[in-house]
Amino acid sequence: MIPDSLLFVAAGGASSGLIQFLPLILIGGIFYFLLIAPERRRRKQLQATVEALKRGDRILTQGGLYAEVISTEPNAVIVKIADGVKVKVTKAAVTGMAEEPKS
Repeated sequence: MIPDSLLFVAAGGASSGLIQFLPLILIGGIFYFLLIAPERRRRKQLQATVEALKRGDRILTQGGLYAEVISTEPNAVIVKIADGVKVKVTKAAVTGMAEEPKS
């Protein structure tokens, strides 16, 4: 049989270990709510925007090109970047809807 004094020490050590990790758990929670959750929301919103692209939409690509959507495919978008210039761009390269550039 285990003496009661050893059980008390074992129980005290377990709660002490939890208290030592509590600041790390709190920092992890703060990190999640300030950085990870908002980025996840932005990514979902961008994905929904890209999936809803239609002919005539103005977009901005990762390369910094403003373009107009001509047609869409399952994984790509064909865009017009200038008169007579059409380019096929992956949907992953679309960073969002574009406002007109201020010149």
